[in-house]
Amino acid sequence: MRLVEIRPDDLVFAHEASQATGVPQQVIRQWASRGKIRKFSGENRLTGNGHEYKTMYALPEVEERARAYRATPQRGNRAA
Repeated sequence: MRLVEIRPDDLVFAHEASQATGVPQQVIRQWASRGKIRKFSGENRLTGNGHEYKTMYALPEVEERARAYRATPQRGNRAA
């Protein structure tokens, strides 16, 4: 992973990174858990459902990984 200079305004939540890049939130979280992008402590902003956003991601890192991202087709149900 190439280190990217991160500014505070580059930090976004998973849903914001997903909207900006088109990569699903689950994939962004997987990249972070596998060490492909860095996670940052969020500002504990509340959602409309009473949950808190706790993790932020560097948008330049997500955008860099998103350039090579190709969605994997999901398998359908098999006939019995």
